[in-house]
Amino acid sequence: MAKEEKQPAAQDKGKGKVDDGKQTNGVAGTKEAGSGDKKEDHDLPPAELSEEDQKLKDELDMLVERLTEDDKSLYKSALDAIKTSIKTSTSSMTAIPLPLKFLRRHYDTLCQTYESWPAGEEKESLADTLSVLGMTYSDDEDRRDTIKYRLLAPGTDIGSWGHEYMRHLALEIGQEYQRRLDEEQDFEDIADLTRTLVTFFLKHNAEADAVDVLSELEMIEEMKKFVDKDTWARVCLYMVSMVPLLTYPDNDRFLRTAHDIYVQYKQLAQAMSLAIRLNDMELIKADLEATDDQALKRQLAFIIGRQRLCIDLPETEENRELQECLNNAKLPEHFKSLAKELNVLDPKVPEDIYKSHLESSRTAGMTNTDSARHNLASAFVNGFVNAGFGQDKLMQVEGGVAKSWVWKVKEEGMISTAASAGMVMLWEMGDGLDKIDAYTYVPDEQVKAGAALAMGIMNSGVRYEGDPTMALLGDMEGKSVAVRVVSIMGMGLAYAGSNKEDLLEILLPLVTDTSLDMQISAMAALSLGLVFVGSAQSDVSEAIIQTFLDEDRSHQLKDKWTRFMTLGLALLYFGQQEEVDVVLETLKAIEHPMSKPASVLADICAWTGTGAVLKLQQLLHICNEHIEEKDDEDEKDKDKKDEDGEEKRDTSGDQLVQAYAVIGLSLVGMGEDVGQEMVLRQFGHLMHYGEANIRKAVPLAMGLISPSNPQMKVYDTLSRYTHDNDIDVAINAIFAMGMVGAGTNNARIAQLLRQLASYYHRDPNALFMVRIAQGLLHMGKGTLTMNPFHTDRTVLSRAATAGLLTVAISLIDNPKAFILDKDHYLLYYLVTAMHPRFLVTLDEDLKPVQVNVRVGQAVDVVGQAGRPKTITGWQTQSTPVLLAAGERAELEDEEWLCLASVMEGMCILRKNPDWQAP
Repeated sequence: MAKEEKQPAAQDKGKGKVDDGKQTNGVAGTKEAGSGDKKEDHDLPPAELSEEDQKLKDELDMLVERLTEDDKSLYKSALDAIKTSIKTSTSSMTAIPLPLKFLRRHYDTLCQTYESWPAGEEKESLADTLSVLGMTYSDDEDRRDTIKYRLLAPGTDIGSWGHEYMRHLALEIGQEYQRRLDEEQDFEDIADLTRTLVTFFLKHNAEADAVDVLSELEMIEEMKKFVDKDTWARVCLYMVSMVPLLTYPDNDRFLRTAHDIYVQYKQLAQAMSLAIRLNDMELIKADLEATDDQALKRQLAFIIGRQRLCIDLPETEENRELQECLNNAKLPEHFKSLAKELNVLDPKVPEDIYKSHLESSRTAGMTNTDSARHNLASAFVNGFVNAGFGQDKLMQVEGGVAKSWVWKVKEEGMISTAASAGMVMLWEMGDGLDKIDAYTYVPDEQVKAGAALAMGIMNSGVRYEGDPTMALLGDMEGKSVAVRVVSIMGMGLAYAGSNKEDLLEILLPLVTDTSLDMQISAMAALSLGLVFVGSAQSDVSEAIIQTFLDEDRSHQLKDKWTRFMTLGLALLYFGQQEEVDVVLETLKAIEHPMSKPASVLADICAWTGTGAVLKLQQLLHICNEHIEEKDDEDEKDKDKKDEDGEEKRDTSGDQLVQAYAVIGLSLVGMGEDVGQEMVLRQFGHLMHYGEANIRKAVPLAMGLISPSNPQMKVYDTLSRYTHDNDIDVAINAIFAMGMVGAGTNNARIAQLLRQLASYYHRDPNALFMVRIAQGLLHMGKGTLTMNPFHTDRTVLSRAATAGLLTVAISLIDNPKAFILDKDHYLLYYLVTAMHPRFLVTLDEDLKPVQVNVRVGQAVDVVGQAGRPKTITGWQTQSTPVLLAAGERAELEDEEWLCLASVMEGMCILRKNPDWQAP
């Protein structure tokens, strides 16, 4: 075989013979053609060419000469010979096909020849050839000859030139489209060419290229016409995985197109999860109605129920069971069966969690004193650890309420302690109502308030016929402030994410009534924000903005509770992206220090989970600003020449803005892995160089970005921050460690927290927070999660994120303002994020069925060839099983078919009719 020509380009020097194993059809490696030969355009010395190559060169020179002569009869045969020569040339993947190299010097001559020829078949054929030769000028930005000549030769089979040519053409199409868009020219001819390309790409397993070129021309909706039964799955997988990297509105268009393709191919479970991501209730209802298969309908209902969406079906016999699935009514029953399987039904006491005997002997006995403060911490721990099990040893004791733990704490502590009974009875409305009802007859107002909150907690995430919570908490006439505040909070927890209209008439008047205490109005606004999270409910947003504008309220807006009113407004626009701009403009017009924090908070909520890079940069800029404490003349003029107090308060508003921006970094970045990595790195810089207000927020933000996902790099860093000189930073870091390990029983975090209990044995506040973190770590005895992402980490639960954010906001600038003061019951907002991290398999009649599943680390298989494994390092277990963060399950064999798209939560299985036992 002839030696390959020595290349002038550095990258091809020293190549040996042509590698027959790496032959390629058509034009290979043409990217180098431009860069290698541009500098040395002259002919190569004949001495460097082998005999065979010289013969090819002479032949091509002769064919080009024929095209420049007047004898038209030779044109067709000469062009066919040139095309054959290019298409049949073989070379290694990195080398440039020789015919292209030899023809390059004739390129300008051929272009002139083309111009001189009359229209006809030969002219089109020459344009076809020039389009391929045009690739060798690819490094010249302004020359887009490939597409120019391709459009002049429309009728030819372009696929025959091979993949590299098609990909190059796709690149130039994108550039040409941008140019025409800028110059406002028509691009229908490019669109037709793109459709040809897409068909070719899909036929040759290049689904990613097909999606990319349609995306470039903003024609992604047309993908529905091109996919078939062999390509739809890979196309949709690629489209959905691109969504976090796209900006608004392209991300929505991709989701809608993928959703329609899934519906077209009867994949309703996948379609449903995309409809939930789009937050489109009409689409969700349409998908639920799109099938008559009752088992599949129930599976879709489980998916909707997991997102806590509220759908009421007409009352018929067959709808009764479907409504139960939508209401999560079977959740406690399946959770208990999991607990039984894992042998963790027996109640635990706080000491089982603290393991004081493992703390250092120097402080033994000092961390476990019988003080009201310590007993309050134990009440929380008891509630979190036994959550959902319906039994405990502190609240449900022989002798009833009179002997329960409530009497071991003081004043406000009684609210949280009584409410912990609701946490133990989580989701268990049937048995729980009687047990909690006993606390409502206690004369003490604080205990009554706790019982009201317990009902809200118990009803969180499940719905029952008759709606007892609404009836019991809605009546607030003549109740004390404490009872009213926690009743409002209870309603927010019970109906988070449900969009329940009935709550408007109860809570809206409390927001607008200026005679009420700010605490009541702010909690009402927050509860409305939780109930209507992400719905942009106009009545609520108008009421809250009107409160900010109200003259009678202006003095109250200095209150520490105002932040929860702003949070209520922000939650309404959760995930609404650009829809929030209207509110931001309105807030700009309000001259009050709280308006800036409110607008930053609303902006953060609107872009949560999107990974929007521009938003992250914007938030980093806010963190970067240096706030001057001193009075400044210009500032005084701007602030209507107010006294020092006004000036100082304005600064505190700015400090809050920066703290919110830090939290915002984690909320926006939590959507995708690369963004998460980068944000975590930024937190390190902020801790080094940030002011005190920023440093207090960083640990909370680290907890928010990785809840119930104990990554070593995160909790190790937090462990360092727990010994910070600023005690507020340390306390927030301790809480964040609890969040990161929530429900995982992580042994390393448990050990770190025990060491902290010894270290802070003299500081009651820090010790209290260590106990809370220990309770969170062992939440549900290791069976629950607080991660707001579900369905294989693709769907973000709005109610869960709202609950986590509320607790973070209460700790953000000073943990002693709320949680470590008298308002520790705000910790119960975490209940909206608590959910079993199980996989339960059911048959079509919703009876538990035991099957073997493989559980392993999830692997990203987007765009990979063939059918790669989706999990790695798996273990085979029989259901029900626990799934840790980042794990995925799949059925061991094909005896059963899973109706859900992702094996997680409650999955309905159907016998495979084609299964034959081995």
